[in-house]
Amino acid sequence: MKPVTINRLVIPRLIISILSGLFLLGSGNTTVYVTNSGSKYHREDCTSLSRSKIAVSLEDALKSGYEACAVCKPPIAAQAGPSTMPQKALYRLNKTALTRSSPGDTSKMVPADVVGHVDGDTLRVRIPNPPPELKTVETIRMLGVDTPETVHPHKPVERFGQEASDFTKARLLGTQVYLAFDWELRDRYGRLLAYIYTPEGRCFNAALIQEGYGYAYVSYTFHFIEEFKDLEQAARNGKRGLWGP
Repeated sequence: MKPVTINRLVIPRLIISILSGLFLLGSGNTTVYVTNSGSKYHREDCTSLSRSKIAVSLEDALKSGYEACAVCKPPIAAQAGPSTMPQKALYRLNKTALTRSSPGDTSKMVPADVVGHVDGDTLRVRIPNPPPELKTVETIRMLGVDTPETVHPHKPVERFGQEASDFTKARLLGTQVYLAFDWELRDRYGRLLAYIYTPEGRCFNAALIQEGYGYAYVSYTFHFIEEFKDLEQAARNGKRGLWGP
């Protein structure tokens, strides 16, 4: 029998549909609109909604990782209600004298909620009361680490890519993390470049390399480049993860 595959967007969209029904029955919050396959939320009259239109609350759209449409300019998070989270300045580790990534001082970092997962080294987060340089919902490309491809449009899934993706998803999706930064704030695709820290102060970027789920990404300089190179060599020597048989 031929196996049945389910588009990974189906389940999240079904959840959104259910939430939208509950919202329309009893909530007084701001209404916005999403599509079956898009990544942005819109006003009701936006031309991007010509194919499908699902009503949801602004809160649910943000929790699900949707970004505001740049064309119709729907309400943003600040209009959904006051945030109780204090605004943090960007903590740039390249301006510190630190030589090791962990433990990190999370009290200086920007807190964020992980609301979406792309692959081993890429996530989507929601930042309550973000500083001026950041958006409420950001796609984060982790600094200094590169995991095998799983979602590249022109490449097959690479060896150990799914394991790395599952590792990141299992440990971070739905959790609160803390963000620290380096010289460059964004890559050429507009993704936020950040070190991701767990509440215990452990750098998750480094953990990916240490556990053998990724490489030290040395094509571009970053503050902990020597540490990450050492972590990769130790993972190779120990035959951990992608370095195993």
